[in-house]
Amino acid sequence: MSIGEEGGADVGVETLHGRNWPSVTQFSVFLENRVGRLLEVVRLFQGGKVRIVGLTISDAADCSILRVILSHPEQGREILALNDQAFAENELLAAELPPSASLADLCLALLRAEINIHYAYPLIVQPHDRPAVVIHVDDNEQASRTLHDMGFDILCEADLSN
Repeated sequence: MSIGEEGGADVGVETLHGRNWPSVTQFSVFLENRVGRLLEVVRLFQGGKVRIVGLTISDAADCSILRVILSHPEQGREILALNDQAFAENELLAAELPPSASLADLCLALLRAEINIHYAYPLIVQPHDRPAVVIHVDDNEQASRTLHDMGFDILCEADLSN
C-alpha cells in the first residue's frame, strides 16, 4: 500500500462513500490587505474563457480571503497557480431557487434536516434566469438530497460554464 500526496492510502479500490452529488468548486484565494489587490486577481480572469460567477470576501486585520466560483475551474486553477496566487479549494453546493420558493424556504429545509450552513453567497450569474446561492454546509450529500426533494435545482459546474 502506498500513501498518496494527501496522506491517504492509495489502494486502488472504489469506496462506498464516493461523491454522488452535484457540486461546484470554490477557490479561496489569500490576499494581502492592500489597495488594488482584489483588482489584480479579478483581472486574471478578464477577457478569457474563465469568468468569475460567484464571489465573496472575508476580511481580517492583515489579510483577506477571496472566495470565488469560476465558470471553468480546471483552467481557473491553472491561472491562479501560474500567477503565484495562494489558494485552497473545496466543494460547495449551488442551489437555484424555484419560482415558488424563497431563501427562507431553503434555510428552513436545511434546518429541518439538521444541516448547518457555515456560509452562503449569491451567484453573479443566473444559469436558468432564477436566483441561485452557493452554500457551504456540514453534509453536501444530505443537503443536496434534501433541497432536491423540496424542489430546488442543484447546479453543477457545467451549468455555470455557459
